[in-house]
Amino acid sequence: MNQTVLSARIAEAAALRYTPAGLPAIDLRLEHESELVEAGQTRQVKLELKAVAFGTAAETLVRQAIGSEFRFTGFLAAPRNGKHPVLHIQSFQQDTFS
Repeated sequence: MNQTVLSARIAEAAALRYTPAGLPAIDLRLEHESELVEAGQTRQVKLELKAVAFGTAAETLVRQAIGSEFRFTGFLAAPRNGKHPVLHIQSFQQDTFS
């Protein structure tokens, strides 16, 4: 199963675009910071991740402020010409990084 849940803030958002099929789409850059326990040790985790949303999710995300925090749910896929994964956002909700 390929399902990802990530609490992150919107760091960058491109302009709303449309796919050849006419679906609204938006490309985002998300930032995440947290402190986790791994093998009994506290670890600081920071990452940046490219993301994309389509349809009504894209139309809603384009109206959100940079720095807004959400819990994103989706799946990871590599773009056709890239090596790094992209989060394909299927849903999201306000998050407080609890």
